[in-house]
Amino acid sequence: MSQPVALTAFFVTQTLRGLSRDGRTVIASVHQPSSEVFELFDQLYLLSEGKTIYFGQASEAYEFFAQAGFPCPALRNPSDHFLRCINSDFDKVKATLKGSMKLRFEASDDPLEKITTTEAIRTLINFYRTSHQCYAAKEKVDEISKVRGTVLDSGGSQASFLMQSYTLTKRSFVNMSRDFGYYWLRLLIYVVVTVCIGTIYLNIGTSYNSILARGACASFVFGFVTFMSIGGFPSFVEDMKVFQRERLNGHYGVTAFVIGNTLSAMPFLIMITFISGTICYFMVRLHPGFEHYMFFVLCLYASVTVVESLMMAIASIVPNFLMGIITGAGIQGIFMLVSGYFRLPNDIPKPVWRYPMSYISFHFWALQGQYQNDLKGLLFDNQPPELPKIPGEYILENVFQIDVGRSKWIDLSVIFSMIIIYRIIFFLMIKISEDVTPWIRGLVARRRMQQKNGTQNTMVAPSLLQSPSLRNYVANRANGRGKR
Repeated sequence: MSQPVALTAFFVTQTLRGLSRDGRTVIASVHQPSSEVFELFDQLYLLSEGKTIYFGQASEAYEFFAQAGFPCPALRNPSDHFLRCINSDFDKVKATLKGSMKLRFEASDDPLEKITTTEAIRTLINFYRTSHQCYAAKEKVDEISKVRGTVLDSGGSQASFLMQSYTLTKRSFVNMSRDFGYYWLRLLIYVVVTVCIGTIYLNIGTSYNSILARGACASFVFGFVTFMSIGGFPSFVEDMKVFQRERLNGHYGVTAFVIGNTLSAMPFLIMITFISGTICYFMVRLHPGFEHYMFFVLCLYASVTVVESLMMAIASIVPNFLMGIITGAGIQGIFMLVSGYFRLPNDIPKPVWRYPMSYISFHFWALQGQYQNDLKGLLFDNQPPELPKIPGEYILENVFQIDVGRSKWIDLSVIFSMIIIYRIIFFLMIKISEDVTPWIRGLVARRRMQQKNGTQNTMVAPSLLQSPSLRNYVANRANGRGKR
């Protein structure tokens, strides 16, 4: 270690030591510290392959290793000696040198020259289990575990709920505006796709062949166009990672996060759907009229927002990019199957698929509403042309099997209610993850610790009973409990 690096390490450790004197607990993971740096630590915890070698006062570690049969040689840094005793890589290096370079190692009084590091580790582990450091650590753990109702103060935020929501909305809005791939590239793709739709169904008219063409156009717009919204899932996962880190520090609540995420995405989704929806509507020449135009773009906005809300709910429980996208795509694929286009509503098998799957599919309600919005009030040419024209209401009832007695605005309101439902599910998933998951992990960890302690007690007890110091220790503990 060069001198500037050594000085920097000493300065950093000395600063951390000063912080610990102000009532803070500082935990540092270090590798091969200098003797000056090592002397600054109060407690020392040595691990080897996940097993405890030593846990106690750093100043007592030197004597602990000496009593275990591994005294620190003169002129050797104690921390280097401890590392030498518990790192089995030294055995591999020595074996390699002896085998390839035919080196001869001079005899010494170091016990590690006579046994392997693996044997030394096993000896140290067993010695630690019978040491007073181990019993002191267990007593401290038992003392801490008996404390109930203590609430750790993580600092938290002094801002009001409205300020938290405003700040999160503003920050999320800025992040989204700077993320080219999340919204701006999506806007470009949406525009390109809707231009393609507009050129394929250009000025579709009211001929006999346009009846099914209008249905296909609506199915593609509200099926496959909204399907592209799953592309934002990686950004949702990153938002969840930031939220989890900041939530642990108590900076804001779950409700403020959900509200901020919802409000910040709203302007971008409105812009994307209104621009692309306007292009598609006027190029295809769907049912003319401002009311019909507004319904079309509002229905498209609601459908895209439902997908965003669904993917956010998935992101709260599936943090993996690939698995989340596959899950979201699978759910939407099932929803499209029961939308009423690939199989007419009355022909969908009633158990499961008709009830309830078609009713929880937003594609079903979007197509029901758009079919009414586009066909109701129009007259289509018959085949042959000399026959009377076909009213749109007749097509809705007999071709697409739609209940014309239900208003299209009810269909739209159902989609908006799904947005709220998915956001509530998103909120509940976060709360469950915060409250239930740690409880389950704690329960599993406690059971494992109980099993481990039971195993250790069974293995160590016969050898411990032969120790006079342990018998005195147990007798003193029993007398102390009797006095209480």
